Formats: sequence, C-alpha cells, structure tokens
Amino acid sequence: MEAFQPSSIPYDQWIPLPTSGPRPSARYKHAAEVVEGKLYVVGGDRSGRYMSDVHILDFKTLTWSAVKPTFYQEDGLDGRSHEPFPASSCHRLVKWGNKLIAVGGYMKHSPDTVTVRAIDVDTHCWSVVQTFGEVPAARGGHSVTLVGSRLFMFGGEGAKGRLLNDLYVLDLETMKWDAVKTTQELPLPRFDHAAAVHAERYLLIFGGCSRSTCLDDLHILDLQTMEWSQPQIQGEVNARAGHAGAIIGENWYIAGGGDNKSGARGTLVLNLSKLVWSVLTDVEEQHPVASEGLTFTSFSSEGEKLLVAFGGYNGKYNNEVFILKPTLKSASQPKILKSPAAAAAAASVKAVYELTRKGEILDSKVDTKEVTRGSSKQDTVEKDSLSARINLLKSALLETRTNNSKHKNQLDEKNQTYAELSKELQSVQEQLTAERLRCSELEIQISDLREKLESSHSLQQELQLLQVQLSIFRQDPVAMGPSIQRKRSGLFNWIAGTPGNPDEDNPTH
Repeated sequence: MEAFQPSSIPYDQWIPLPTSGPRPSARYKHAAEVVEGKLYVVGGDRSGRYMSDVHILDFKTLTWSAVKPTFYQEDGLDGRSHEPFPASSCHRLVKWGNKLIAVGGYMKHSPDTVTVRAIDVDTHCWSVVQTFGEVPAARGGHSVTLVGSRLFMFGGEGAKGRLLNDLYVLDLETMKWDAVKTTQELPLPRFDHAAAVHAERYLLIFGGCSRSTCLDDLHILDLQTMEWSQPQIQGEVNARAGHAGAIIGENWYIAGGGDNKSGARGTLVLNLSKLVWSVLTDVEEQHPVASEGLTFTSFSSEGEKLLVAFGGYNGKYNNEVFILKPTLKSASQPKILKSPAAAAAAASVKAVYELTRKGEILDSKVDTKEVTRGSSKQDTVEKDSLSARINLLKSALLETRTNNSKHKNQLDEKNQTYAELSKELQSVQEQLTAERLRCSELEIQISDLREKLESSHSLQQELQLLQVQLSIFRQDPVAMGPSIQRKRSGLFNWIAGTPGNPDEDNPTH
C-alpha cells in the first residue's frame, strides 16, 4: 500500500480511499471518531442485527485492524474479564482524553436509562461509566455534542417509539447528568438529526425525522442564555434524516441521509458566520456517500483538513471509506484590520514597503532590469510548464489509484458475495440431502402401511362373509347341512361368543 498523500487529492470531490487489512463488515447506524490519526468504528446494525465489534483504520498506513476490548470494572475483584463490548446501534461516540465515550443507543436488552460506556484507546479496555443525577431515559438516534467538558444530548427516539426533544447535559469531570431548561420555542421532537457547536457557545440542530416526516429546519441554542431561535437562512436545502455532519473552521459540512424516498446526493456546507447554505458537491444516486446511517468525521494529515465518510445504507449496506478535501475559502481569506489602530499600522508598513521598492528600482540599471525580467519570464514559463506536467501526472496517478481502488472494492464485494452464496448453497445442499433421506424413510413407511392396509381389507371382507353366514345360521340352522354345521360350528360359536361342543369338532369313534 502506497503512502497516503493528501496533496494529490483534488478539492471538493469524494474519493474512495484504498485500504488494506480486514475491513469491517458492511453496516449502518454505527459510531465513529478519529483519535490521533486513527478512525475508530464501533458497533452498528445490519439487517436488524446489532454489532459489538470495534475496528481501527490507521490513516498513516491505510490499514484496517480489529480489536476486542477487554471489560474492566473498577470495583470488580478480578478487574478485567472477557465480556464483549455490548452490541448496539444508533449510539453516539465522542473523544474525551484517551477515551472514547459511547452514549445511549439501542441494545438487545436496553435499560430504562441512558447507558454510558468508555473505551480506553491505549489499553483497549472498556467499562460502564457510573453516572448520577437526573439520568435521562434510554434512547437512540439522539445527538451528543462536546462543549468543553460538558456533553449536550438532544432528542432521539425512546421506548415504544416515543420521539423526544429534551436536552440533557453530562459533566464528564463529575459524571453528573442535569436536565436543561430552555426558553423560546423548542425544536420538534426528532431523531437521526445532526448537531454541532459553533464558537463554544451556539448549539446547532439540523434536520432529522419526526414520525414519517423528514425535516429541513435549523435551530440554534445559545448556551449562555439557553434560548432557542430559528434564524433566517440563505440558500435552500432538501429535508433529510440519517445524515451526519462535521465542522472545519467556520463551515459545517453535512453528508448523507435521505427523505424516505431516496438518498441525499448533495454534500452541504453551512457558513456559520453568514448562515448561508450551499452545495459543495453532488454524487450519483447509488453512491455510498448518499446513504442513511453513515458516519462523517474530520481529521488533519500533512496540514490538510479532510473529511472521511464510512458505511451507511442506500439499498445495500456499505463498508467503503471515502475522503473529501474541501476548499477552505474562509481560512485563505481571514478577516483582519478589525480596529483603526491595526489598519493604520498595516497602512504604514505597506507605504514603507512601496517606497523601498521604488528606490531599489530607480537604483537599478535599465539593461539589468530587462535581463532580469527576461530571465524571470523564462523561469516562469518553465516553472508553469513543469507545474502543468506535474499536475497532469498527479491527476493521471490519482485516476489510476481511484480506478484500482474501485476495482479492488468491487472484487472484494464479489468475493464476499461468492463466499456468502457458497455457504448458502452448501447449507441448501445439506438440507436437500436430509430431505431426500427423510423422503426415502417415508416411502418405506408408506409401503409398509399399504401392505398392512391391503391385508386388513382382505380380513375385513372375510369377516363380513362369516358374519353373513352366521346370521343365516342363526335364523335357520336346519337349512345348513350337518357337515357345514359340524365344520364351522366352532368358528360360529367363537364369533357369537358362545362355547362350542368339543365332541362335535373332535368326534370319537
């Protein structure tokens, strides 16, 4: 596997990331977080089956690896045990120190209140975090947002499909829950929405699902005044749920999701300082990024800010990794000269620079100036030519890598499908063999029953004949000859239930 080079990635395009090692199985409604250049994928759902596995993608080597966290209970006698990490989906994951904090989610045996679990990224031990205070009801599809040392949890779907729009905060230093009282109009109850924090003060809630309706609204909570607002937004967006978001600088990027009809193809960006929506890029309708229940995080590599998407469902479950390098216009054009003093200082520096530059030009000779210009122009042309060739080669290399990665992913998918079909075929063949054996046994049993039935039918006919003769004998014994009477009296008496005369059947001379 070649080294990962963010500089060769084009801007504003979703590119499949070629990886090695055992990839996680395809899934959605999992949780993911980047810690020290590694993507952690935890749990998820596939065909209604909750998952408990933990996988790590190292962005330096582009290699997947699977880990099995060891259960650690601080108040236990043995400390560690081999109890697996609980299988769950629709949970949320945040980084806190050297731990990943998993909050809530659906489990096979869900408790009545929200469960908080922690995974130590250094030791790969997991534990159940003991919390207290106003512990919220259990739920999934909620959002959790880290603000300093406080974790804000909003909405979700509770027991018996009850939709929520409550707000709780967990202090990660004391592990105490508190219900937050807010003012102004609350957002509608919802789940599978996206949430983020801006300037460590404003909590943003976008989209989600409310019963069978997908939403496109944006709500902002001022964490100082605890007032909700729904500001005027420029730009139009489509309603979506099951999407995910990540913040880089002043931009909030939204990817994935759907509207109960199709996947959302557009990757959105909200400029948080201007509150303007725009579409960063579009993907094809069946593209893995246009999926519900995917994860979407950001990380830095070689000074580049990148977005990474994994998993999701858009008619099929996905396990591919895609990255996007966004253009950071706000970062390249920072706002300066905010005060008159700063503006005056900058103007003075610019004036001195211009005077110095003019003096140097006047002191230079005309012929030297022309030679320098000619040489500079030639160097510029050669440099531009080399740069164009380098960019062309980079584009060709990137296209080749992309095609190779796409073909490899298709081959892996075909191999996985072939393996699954082979297992299914073997199972069907075993079932067919068992059914054939069972059919043979049934045929033997049917043959035996037919023989018994035929024998029974013959005996029944003979019995009926004897009963008729017995009836005639009873009505007129004289009508039957003495020899017949003597020959069959024993059988008639046996049928009639009367004792016979042994001298008649066995005469003595």
